[in-house]
Amino acid sequence: MAEIVRMPKLSDTMEEGVVAEWHKKVGDEVSTGDVLAEIETDKATMEFESFQDGVLLHIGVETGETAAVDSILAILGEKGENIDDLLKEGAAPSSPAKEESSVPDPVAEPAPAPALEPTPAPAPQPVVASSNGRVKASPLARSIASEKGIDLAAVHGTGDGGRIIKRDIESYTPMSNPLSATMAVAGQESFREEKVSQMRKVIARRLSESKFGAPHFYLTMEIDMANAMDSRKAINAAIEPAKISFNDMVIKATAVALKKHPAVNASWLGDTIRYNDHVNVGVAVAVDEGLLVPVVKFADAKPMAAINAEVKEMAGKARNKKLQPNEMEGNTFTISNLGMFGIEEFTAIINPPDACIMAVGTIVEKPVVKNGQIVVGHTMKVTLSCDHRVVDGAVGSAFLQTFKKYMENPVLMLAD
Repeated sequence: MAEIVRMPKLSDTMEEGVVAEWHKKVGDEVSTGDVLAEIETDKATMEFESFQDGVLLHIGVETGETAAVDSILAILGEKGENIDDLLKEGAAPSSPAKEESSVPDPVAEPAPAPALEPTPAPAPQPVVASSNGRVKASPLARSIASEKGIDLAAVHGTGDGGRIIKRDIESYTPMSNPLSATMAVAGQESFREEKVSQMRKVIARRLSESKFGAPHFYLTMEIDMANAMDSRKAINAAIEPAKISFNDMVIKATAVALKKHPAVNASWLGDTIRYNDHVNVGVAVAVDEGLLVPVVKFADAKPMAAINAEVKEMAGKARNKKLQPNEMEGNTFTISNLGMFGIEEFTAIINPPDACIMAVGTIVEKPVVKNGQIVVGHTMKVTLSCDHRVVDGAVGSAFLQTFKKYMENPVLMLAD
């Protein structure tokens, strides 16, 4: 008997999903455990496996289309079975997306490129598109094309049915287009529009709710990093070939400080405030569509080398859209570090349900006063964004003082 397969809820915040690719087509035999499709959620692209046996009789959401959770994704049953009544009875409202443009996804950069900058268009080449206008390409080919900034519409596919595959991207050579170049020189206006991804939609909604719903205030402190720099060199010399970064030291110092300041390691829950005994530190990671926040759980109990390995692994998963929902849940505090981009100081928006987020800047070489003398020093600024419903100024300041103590004397992290 035919059964409906509905769009699954693959994360706690997922409201709709996009079918990135179907692994089966209508008429194919499907067994329990077979991958039916790849679904893009608000957090990652995940494989969706079948929970039953049967023949794929109907596809309810085509590749590239968006549908609400619980909409009809597919119908499985016996070959030749009539499913008209099932479609009428089981239909759920969906939110179909506009046809996907053939422009490539943006390459990940610290800041987006200007929208109105004229760009020469590649010479036209034959392209095979699916019925909904979407260029046919494998997920790997799309990923490589995005990294290299290649327009899939300009690539000739050699795969099955003209599908663009990995070797097509790797062997692609852009061709100049004299006409478009002339138009650019002449000042012809140009732009591109890109469909908002599920991840970007949720990031926009959650950060807007946080910024306009939680009364933020900010506390900035400057930290002398001389001892931290010396300690890092000594630690890395002792644990070769493993290495720790300043970010690992920040995570560890934060976690140990939070154990001493549970009022900061807290969450606003509306009618209650939750004070967490455990310390789970979220670490913001930049990806193509925005930010993901993998969580280092029980960070206070982990050595810096273990924190380094865990953050590297989860950051790699995040950039490859392989991070699982359970790896992004349970944070009690969040760190956003833009020091590697040369940013000296900034403020961050609180990551709900946390009461605080700490923005970390780069280490700056500058003149400082020590023992009445002006000498060359190295300092780092951090800014704590606080939800005033949970954390008061004195409470946040006390936490920063403890954090500063640990960063300026890293050996104390081991003693406490």
